[in-house]
This record gives sequence, structure tokens and C-alpha cells, in this order.
Amino acid sequence: MSYTPEPERTVAMAARLCYSPVGAEELAETMSPAAISKLVGKIVELGHLSTLEHVNFTFAIEGVSRVLTHQLVRHRIASYSQQSQRYVKEHDFEYILPPTVVRNPEARQKFEALMASIRTTYDELVAMGVHQEDARYCLANATETKILVTMNARSLLHFFQLRCCSRAQWEIRGLAERMLLEVRKVAPGLFAKAGPTCVTDGYCGEGEMTCGRLAARDR
Repeated sequence: MSYTPEPERTVAMAARLCYSPVGAEELAETMSPAAISKLVGKIVELGHLSTLEHVNFTFAIEGVSRVLTHQLVRHRIASYSQQSQRYVKEHDFEYILPPTVVRNPEARQKFEALMASIRTTYDELVAMGVHQEDARYCLANATETKILVTMNARSLLHFFQLRCCSRAQWEIRGLAERMLLEVRKVAPGLFAKAGPTCVTDGYCGEGEMTCGRLAARDR
């Protein structure tokens, strides 16, 4: 949705400011694109990431489940504004179908029948005078939701490290991959090394739970 204007210039200016007698405004104006690119690359390569905290990116995320957002909000250095089931009536709620359910006709039939039953129960509870803040207790984790998320670049790098990993749950991994594509459009240097550690740093932190991608690459 939005981001800090000229994010890489801001990060480079912040890094230069620590060692410069001149002010931030003068630094921002005098640094060439080539100098900015070189400095940002060095910052990312060395892992000196505190200056990345000065730039923010805001995402509008829709068509995702409550399963996903329960995982998303575990990333604490971020700001969230989520559609409220307490105030927004969910009579015709949409829901997310997992791929394994979609591929199994019998499972899909059972899943969709349950969602229809939940819709009916929700409607009946509200009709009986139960406020939607209490009727929502019968809603499924599959219920579609919308959320606005703002993270700084350093938090995003950590997010991508964990959630772009093939061991991450499929829905939030898909979200992370799309978010990474978007930020690379406006700040390619900041996110040149973004992704799971097997891709960016040549090691896997999953131990015995590794997916095997790194071992396969090194053969």
C-alpha cells in the first residue's frame, strides 16, 4: 500500500550519519545512486541492520484465513489492524480451502458442508438475539479475513527468513513470497539476500526437520 519514500537512500543516509560531521538532509541530497547501492549492499552483507529499521512498508492483505493471521501476529515488531469479527457481521463469510482438501473430492464435500452448517448456526444465533461478538465463537479458522500490516525492513528480513522456508505453513509461505516480490520492486538492494537461510546464508536452522533443499543443492 505504501512505504518510506526512497527507502534505500534513507538507509544509506542513516548509516553515513553515524560517521559524518554533516547533517542528515545534506547527506541524503549529496549521495549518488551508485554510492547508495554500494553502501546498502555492504550494510546487508555485514549484517549491520539497525539502519533498516528507519524504513517501513505497509501491506493490505485480503483473502487469507484466520489460521494465517494467527501466525502473522506472532511477528511482534510490526503494527496490525485486522477486520473485527466483533463488529463486522459474518453472515456470508468466505473461507479458505486448503490445497489438500481441494484435491480430495470427498474431503472437499465434507469441508464445504461444515462451512455451510457453521453459516446456518451463526445466522440462527444472531436471529435469536446473540450479539455477533458471541456468535463469532462458532466460526472456523478457515474464515476469510483482512488485515493491514506495517513492518520495518529489518523485521521483514526476519519474517522472510522464517516464512519463505519450505517448512513454513503453506498459506503464510505463499503470502511471504508475494510480499518479498513486492518489496524487491522498490528496494532491491535491501532485500537482495532476503529469504530462507539455506538460500541466503548456506545453512539450515531446522535441524532434523530440514526439508533437504540445502543438501540437494550441495550434491
